[in-house]
Amino acid sequence: MNFPVPTFREPTGVEKTFNRVFGFLVGLGLGFSHNYLLEVRGRKSGKLYSTPVDLLELDGKRYLVAPRGRTQWVRNAEAAGEVTLRKGSTRQKFHLRLLPDADKPQILKAYLDNFKREVQTYALAKYDRGRTHQASRRLVPRSRQAA
Repeated sequence: MNFPVPTFREPTGVEKTFNRVFGFLVGLGLGFSHNYLLEVRGRKSGKLYSTPVDLLELDGKRYLVAPRGRTQWVRNAEAAGEVTLRKGSTRQKFHLRLLPDADKPQILKAYLDNFKREVQTYALAKYDRGRTHQASRRLVPRSRQAA
């Protein structure tokens, strides 16, 4: 399938403030079991950026979904080839693997089923229009790249 490049939905000022506060709390180790602080190096600056994410675990595999579209963290992660998920003092490094188009609707459905309340204002419209192609990445632990 060949879809148009997804757009990015800029967060509102309130959403930006909430993400900063929530990211700080997740970084301290608070939050639900699926909440992590994603850390990635900037593709131009080399600066370390972080943002809170909801990690989808499905059939023993971990998936990152960018419900806002091609965000800066998505672009940085693609350029860096790896991300770090942090919760409290625990850090895990992962390589990203793009999902085949055929697998994306199932992953996005599971993501929306699990996190609809958190992302419904911006993710559902994209999903309904069929723009599922850039949203999903599978995480592969750095020590297991061939799986």
